[in-house]
Amino acid sequence: MRGVTATIVLGLVGLALAALALWALPTYNVYRKQMAGRAAYEQAVQDRRIRVLEAQAALDSARLTAQAEIERARGTNEANRIMAESLGGPENYLRWAYIDMLRETADQQDRQIIYIPTEAGMPILEAGQRAGQRTGGGGAP
Repeated sequence: MRGVTATIVLGLVGLALAALALWALPTYNVYRKQMAGRAAYEQAVQDRRIRVLEAQAALDSARLTAQAEIERARGTNEANRIMAESLGGPENYLRWAYIDMLRETADQQDRQIIYIPTEAGMPILEAGQRAGQRTGGGGAP
């Protein structure tokens, strides 16, 4: 009888475990899905916060860049005004800027610069002329 009682007890324990599993597994699946849903929701909230912060940073950057450009333009304007006044007016400043540009680009691409005085007082640039090349009447090379 001992063997039969042990078998019955083991059977009842097994049956109880099976019943517990049939009840617990669906409950656990519901709990697991709730936790997965909460995690997905929190991830979406965090992603949204990140996007908002990135957009705010881009906006702040654009504002600061615009302010820097305005200040740079004011500085350039002031420098041009001072230079024009020191050279005797805007025409002389433009002449100086033209000659300075010619000087800066003189060493580029085997260019030669030839200054020819004209009635207007502005030099004519013969740049980019290479041996054997000719440019048409007065147009850019």
